Amino acid sequence: MLRSFLIVLVVGAAAAAQGHDDDAAARRTMEEFAGFPAASDDGGALPLRVYSDISSPLRVDSDGLRRQIDELASFSDSPAPSVTRVLYSDRDVQARRYIKGIMKQLGLVVREDAVGNIFGRWVGSEADLGAVATGSHVDAIPFSGKYDGVVGVLGALEAISVLQRSGFQPKRSLEVIMFTSEEPTRFGISCLGSRLMAGSKELAQSLKGTFDNQNISFVDAADSAGYKIHPEDLHTVFLNQDTYFAFIELHIEQGPILEKEGIPIGVVTAIAAPASIKVEFEGNGGHAGAVLMPARNDAGLAAAELALAVEKHVLESGSIDTVGTVGILQLHPGAINSIPSKSHLEIDIRDIDEKRRNDVIEKAHQSAIDISKIRGVELSEFKIINQDPPALSDKSVINAMEIAAKHLGLEYKLMISRAYHDSLFMARISPMGMIFIPCYKGYSHKPEEYASPEDMANGVQMLALTMAKLSSE
Repeated sequence: MLRSFLIVLVVGAAAAAQGHDDDAAARRTMEEFAGFPAASDDGGALPLRVYSDISSPLRVDSDGLRRQIDELASFSDSPAPSVTRVLYSDRDVQARRYIKGIMKQLGLVVREDAVGNIFGRWVGSEADLGAVATGSHVDAIPFSGKYDGVVGVLGALEAISVLQRSGFQPKRSLEVIMFTSEEPTRFGISCLGSRLMAGSKELAQSLKGTFDNQNISFVDAADSAGYKIHPEDLHTVFLNQDTYFAFIELHIEQGPILEKEGIPIGVVTAIAAPASIKVEFEGNGGHAGAVLMPARNDAGLAAAELALAVEKHVLESGSIDTVGTVGILQLHPGAINSIPSKSHLEIDIRDIDEKRRNDVIEKAHQSAIDISKIRGVELSEFKIINQDPPALSDKSVINAMEIAAKHLGLEYKLMISRAYHDSLFMARISPMGMIFIPCYKGYSHKPEEYASPEDMANGVQMLALTMAKLSSE
């Protein structure tokens, strides 16, 4: 186990000129702090350096990382600068092939599970120990940007490459994961791959009868992408609690705080609990000119009133951490001269406090009931699609991230994540942490999404050092 803030890294031939005595002293220092012997000279080990006062300990290939991000963005069903990459589409398959290619170039052991979660493992010297994992997703909602999730996959692979170039040898295996379908675009299920990995039996059961809006089943969609799933095989995706010693996800903030405050790193302490709700009202409809206002049962106005009620309940929660969004509002028949006879809303409510969030959901439900009575419409559906608990970052992972930031001389901010991530579900099976980097104006899920090479390099260095420390424990 490491007994100091010092992280021991092995560097290349440039350090050889320091001489045999320096190498021997460095080896003794590594043995002292790492707690295990260094490789001998005749075992092919590279010369060593110990970073006791790290200013730029690890050289990130920023140009190469930016090039990879641009290349991955070309696998898109919408024109640049936007990115559209939906689960199991042809572009998704191309992106998967691209990620696996980089993993293989780095010499990682690559495997995929039944739904297409992709794993690239750098086998450690004590491979039986729980691995240290990292990763994110590369699927993208329609007309989004090229950094969401991608920085956490390609940045993680660059962190592995940085450690390899330094000569670092992991004790615990290091693993990069590309999660399947973090976005709910196709089947309405967010974090599909990580939910299954965390052992969601309900999801495994429901996927057997899940269809997209083109009436293509999940099983058939997976088959078209090369994943021939037998519905009974979905449980094989589940992971044991001891599979990973720790999981760390690198991600753009998707908010403006870090950029606004000029802070390069966010250390995430908690991930807000998301809930998704589908609501439908049904009224009588009718001609927009012939039906007088007192005689109307307008499903569209019921939906509008509920949207405002959601905002009211969120603002009255007493916390800035409570947020609510009506992201979808659809009217039928959708003609300018027709009173809506049906309305469909999809509501997203989040908070780091589960009870407070659930109180808002209950108030929204009561408002929907009251609105339906007052307006003479039927509340035909109020369905909670998911109601996940929040996740707290593990203290040991937070500590490792703080140590890395201090070594790098990077200012950092302890903060919560109001967006959900695969880390929310990985926290159910592993100690979890997240590293945030700034993004331009907090933009995300839009083509203007951007993270600078400098900020990405800071994040990669943070991730590399955090993994190195945890791998040695």
